[in-house]
Amino acid sequence: MAIVSMTGFGRGEASADGVKIVAELSTVNRKQFDCNFSMPRELASLDSKLQALVHTRVSRGYVKGLVSVTAASADTGITNGLDLEMITKQIGALRAAAAKLGLPDDLTASALLRLPDVLRAKVMPDDPLELWPLIERAALAALESLDVMRRREGAALDEDLRARFAALERLSKKIEGLAPAVPKAYQSVLERRLAELLGQGGTVDPALLAREVAVFADRCDVSEELTRLASHFAQVEKVLGAGDACGRTLDFLCQELFREINTTGSKANDAEISRLVIDFKAGLEAAREQVQNVE
Repeated sequence: MAIVSMTGFGRGEASADGVKIVAELSTVNRKQFDCNFSMPRELASLDSKLQALVHTRVSRGYVKGLVSVTAASADTGITNGLDLEMITKQIGALRAAAAKLGLPDDLTASALLRLPDVLRAKVMPDDPLELWPLIERAALAALESLDVMRRREGAALDEDLRARFAALERLSKKIEGLAPAVPKAYQSVLERRLAELLGQGGTVDPALLAREVAVFADRCDVSEELTRLASHFAQVEKVLGAGDACGRTLDFLCQELFREINTTGSKANDAEISRLVIDFKAGLEAAREQVQNVE
């Protein structure tokens, strides 16, 4: 099962009883789940239901949603784009107020366009919950579309991350191959320096030399760090194989990989290993940036 990207877009529609609902969802990466909907003010009470619905399919990331409500057909009580019932009520209220206040009745046809909501069809019920089944259908369709795109993006991320972690594992294998030779190289350098200091007539106590080399070998031993690195790479493979919402786990494993390779670089005391550690850190940082896009 492929991993899921936090980036995607989905759109869904649903129509019934002369009402058309369009839901659009776009997502980007974020550490926690955050959701924000833009919709008609009459539907504000449904915001929490929509967020809960989205959260069932999106575990983390920032979700920006849009819900629009329009008339699904021409049979909506509107003539030439004007809501005559709404206009009649508003004109009646204005004339009553003008008569009560002693103001002249100067309403004209052009003044109708300045009245609020006269160009809007009466599609909103008095109770927003009546529209919830339709909104839910549109939102679920948008979530399905979003899920398809996020999984397609996730498949590309999966391939990229596997390649990056495989390259890091190869670097750790190179370090593992070089590490045993470090104490031997130190012993050769130490013997040569001691010989130069003591001259041709001097002798080096083999026991003292062996003890010094043993202390150095213990100080630069990175076998434990390399073992833990191998374990972390196995965990990465397991997590990528499981798929779905694994971004937090991968991020944690990247932290642990950095901890172990950093210790390896501090202890190795070898120029070639230090170079490989630098390459490892650079590759790990690039992998971790990609992990930030995984749900």
